[in-house]
Amino acid sequence: MQSQITRKSILNHVDRLVIKVGSNVLTAEKSLNVAAIRRIAMQVHQLTQQGIQVIIVSSGAMAAGMRKLDLKSRPTEIPLRQAIAAVGQAGLIQEYEKAFDFFNDRVAQILLTRMDLSNRKRYLNARNTIRALLSWNVIPIVNENDTVAVEEIKFGDNDHLSAMIALLLNADLLINLTDISGLFDKDPRTEKEAQFIPIVESYTRELDAYASGIPGALGTGGMLTKIKAAQKVTTAGIPMIIAKESENVLTRIMAGEDIGTFFVPRNTKMKNRKCWIAFSKKTKGTVYLDDGASTAILTNGKSLLPIGISAVNGKFSVGDAISLDTLTGQSIAIGLTNYSSDDIQKIMRKKTSEIEKILGERPYDEVVHRDNMVIL
Repeated sequence: MQSQITRKSILNHVDRLVIKVGSNVLTAEKSLNVAAIRRIAMQVHQLTQQGIQVIIVSSGAMAAGMRKLDLKSRPTEIPLRQAIAAVGQAGLIQEYEKAFDFFNDRVAQILLTRMDLSNRKRYLNARNTIRALLSWNVIPIVNENDTVAVEEIKFGDNDHLSAMIALLLNADLLINLTDISGLFDKDPRTEKEAQFIPIVESYTRELDAYASGIPGALGTGGMLTKIKAAQKVTTAGIPMIIAKESENVLTRIMAGEDIGTFFVPRNTKMKNRKCWIAFSKKTKGTVYLDDGASTAILTNGKSLLPIGISAVNGKFSVGDAISLDTLTGQSIAIGLTNYSSDDIQKIMRKKTSEIEKILGERPYDEVVHRDNMVIL
């Protein structure tokens, strides 16, 4: 089933493309790699001339800030690194603006935090803003707001952010540009026998093992964060390619060349609201399901009733996103809960008809309704 989806079938129908540009691509000898930005701008211009809408998710604020401040090395203190990023954001967008201005293209800077995408109203506002820019033929340059988002500087979340933007905008393809040709079973920079993996049809634990051995040299992420990003978008029906930034790499990929590692998506795209439930809202806890409930959800398309819950972990409130796990700890779905963790503790393993007697009211029959649930 998955093998029916090929690069060719995907690339023939790309109308909206998200390109993530990594720190390693944009950093040259501890300064900003202006040549790379110019190469990317030229190719994006060519793609937009073909009618493709392009959104860029860009790292590089730290490198730009260090260049402006004439710093030789990154400080270790988080406030100082955030201050450097604040200085660098202006320089970064300025270089993008100059590069695209050569082609008479306009760009806009968008800075987001994880909270912007986890809050439904702000999520929709961000989507509407970017859609408006695209309708005006303006190229959005998106970055994590490093000056307030400590997690980004510590964990290199721009891979995650690029996946979120692809999901937010229902993109047709995500291309992640890095300094490595794609996914290998070992780090090709240090291991001569490393084997290249041209296509990934499904996520496996083995991929995590491969990716864990390929760290990021200059960025705060590495191959593992890219694999996690690929898992998110392909689950939602969006393909992803990891490729090395080089001369005309984007136009060559879009022309159908087998460059980089291609991650095959599910056959159907996930609806936007379900993408938000599954990937934009941070899960606050876990409920563990018995075998009957797991089967009912996975096979029969049912909602989660209290009788199928065996255990609860974490503290959460009504409306929070929670993980639905099997008794062995495998996460099978994410959903918005109708009951708090305290109330679920009281009604789990009970019939729906008993809820009112136990809690004094029965606002919902289901702990998680099927409409508010996403199968992983």
